[in-house]
Amino acid sequence: MVGVVVAVDLLFFRHEFWPRLFVNVGIVLVFLAVYLRFVRRA
Repeated sequence: MVGVVVAVDLLFFRHEFWPRLFVNVGIVLVFLAVYLRFVRRA
């Protein structure tokens, strides 16, 4: 997860603070949703 966040930061939002923050929070929420949906049931 950390690798995905850092890669997106470096590729797309290097010099912009607020869009980077929102995208990072969104990525974390997507990972959390996938975890709650699939991994937790197993």
